[in-house]
Amino acid sequence: MFTRAVSRLSRKRPPSEINDSDGNPSSSQQTLKGTSRWTTSLENLLEDPEGVKRFREFLKKEFSEENVLFWLACEEFKKMQDKKQMQEKAKEIYMTFLSSKASCQVNVEGQSRLNETILGEPHPLMFQKLQDQIFNLMKYDSYSRFLKSDIFLKHKRAEKQEENSSEAQTVAKRASRIYNT
Repeated sequence: MFTRAVSRLSRKRPPSEINDSDGNPSSSQQTLKGTSRWTTSLENLLEDPEGVKRFREFLKKEFSEENVLFWLACEEFKKMQDKKQMQEKAKEIYMTFLSSKASCQVNVEGQSRLNETILGEPHPLMFQKLQDQIFNLMKYDSYSRFLKSDIFLKHKRAEKQEENSSEAQTVAKRASRIYNT
């Protein structure tokens, strides 16, 4: 019986079970978040609602917010199942971003523009080629400027200050537990 107890104690815990004294995952096991995650790829930035918000803010100042708005609209469109809703959304995307009279026209290659006649038979990937063009435009142009922008750098500093404040509070809690026990 003693041997079984020792073997149970000596077994290593998987990394996912390693916690600090507050029961939280240890910092070495946490994944990147916030601005650190945004810097790894445009995809990661676009998966984070706060990242999208800050990127839109930046693009608005550069007069190119329509790029991310188009990309987001296409992502939403790809998830639609209902044919009628797809037709309405396809027309909305076309009229807002692709038509020669579009209010927020995106800059895509002329031969890549869609003809209004295909809007009657929409399919989830009908905008994919155009969406890829806009994604690459953002990835190789505005994304790198965003990472150097005041908007990004201010958010990164604020995030770091919040993190430091949180760590200081955790240390204070631990110290008070030690001295108050």
